[in-house]
Amino acid sequence: MGTPTPIGQRDDSEMPRYGGIATYALLPRLEDVTRADVAVLGVPFDSGTSFRPGARFGPAHIRENSRQLHPYHQFLDVYPFGRQQVADAGDVAVGPYDMERAVAAIERAARSLVEQGTRVVALGGDHTVALPLMRAAAAAHGPLAVLHFDAHLDTWDTCHGASVWHGSPFRRAAEEGIIDLNHCQHVGTRGGVYDATELVDDRKAGFERIDAQDFQDRSIGDVVAQIRRRLGAGPVYVSVDIDVLDPAHAPATGTPEVGGLTTRELLATLRGLAGLDIVGCDIVEVAPAYDHADVTGLAAAHTAWELISLIALGEDGSAIKAKAAER
Repeated sequence: MGTPTPIGQRDDSEMPRYGGIATYALLPRLEDVTRADVAVLGVPFDSGTSFRPGARFGPAHIRENSRQLHPYHQFLDVYPFGRQQVADAGDVAVGPYDMERAVAAIERAARSLVEQGTRVVALGGDHTVALPLMRAAAAAHGPLAVLHFDAHLDTWDTCHGASVWHGSPFRRAAEEGIIDLNHCQHVGTRGGVYDATELVDDRKAGFERIDAQDFQDRSIGDVVAQIRRRLGAGPVYVSVDIDVLDPAHAPATGTPEVGGLTTRELLATLRGLAGLDIVGCDIVEVAPAYDHADVTGLAAAHTAWELISLIALGEDGSAIKAKAAER
C-alpha cells in the first residue's frame, strides 16, 4: 500500500470559510486521519506569566484567525497541506493551578505525538509551555538547535520563587542538556534586562543575539545568513513569542515591548530558512483580550502557516533558500 493522499482543508462549497467549527486552517481533526505528519496542538496555559495574563485563550483565537489561510504558499512554492498530512490535535487538557502537573501534562501530550513520528506545531499559551515541548522533541531527536524569536531573553532563573515560568524555559532547557549550546539563536531581542549579568548568563545558556535594532541596520538576507550559520544542519526547534513583533503589529501579548519587528520582517526571515530540519515549534503569548481587529491573532495564525510550510519543504527547500531570503 502506498502513502495515503493527505486530507487537506475543509472542502464544502456550501459552507463559507467563516462558518462551521474553527479547526486550525479548517484542517481535519487528528481523529479524522489515520496518521499525521504535523499536528497543531493547542496549549491553553498561562499560569507562568509575569505581567498581563490571558494567553490561555490564545489557541482558540489563533484558530479563529486561521480560517482564511490558503493551500498554496506562493513565495516558497509549496502546498503545505498537500505535501504532508496536517491535522488539528485539539488542546492539551491542562489546568491552571499546579505548575508541575501542567508541565508534565504538556510533555505527555507532545510525546504521544512525537513518538508516532509527528512534528508538533504548538499554539500557546505563555512561554512556559516551550520547556515541555522541547523536552518531547529532544527525546526523539537529541539535543536541539533553538531559534527563538522574542523581545526577551527567557533565560532568567527564578521569579517569585518559581524556577519554571515564562521567563526561564531556555535556561532550564540548557541545564537539562536538551538544547545544543553551540547552536542557539535569539532574534528580535530588545527589552526586559535588569542587569548586564543577565546577558552573560544568556551566553552561558548557549544563545547568540540578533537584536531588533539589527533589522534597522542590516538586510533580511544578512540576518538570515547569520541564523543559518548558527543553527547548523541538525534538528531545529523554533519558538516564536508573538511579542517579537512591535505592539503596532501585535498588541495582544502579555509583555509588550516597543521597537520590535514588523510582521513583514518576521515572515521574510522565516521564509529565508527553507531547508532547515524543523522538528518542532511553538507560537506563544497571544492574549486575545488585548487584541484590536484581530491583528495579533492573524499574525500568529500566519506564522504557524509559515512554519508548517517550512516543515513541508524540509531538506528539499535548500535549493530555494537563497530566493526566499532575497524576498
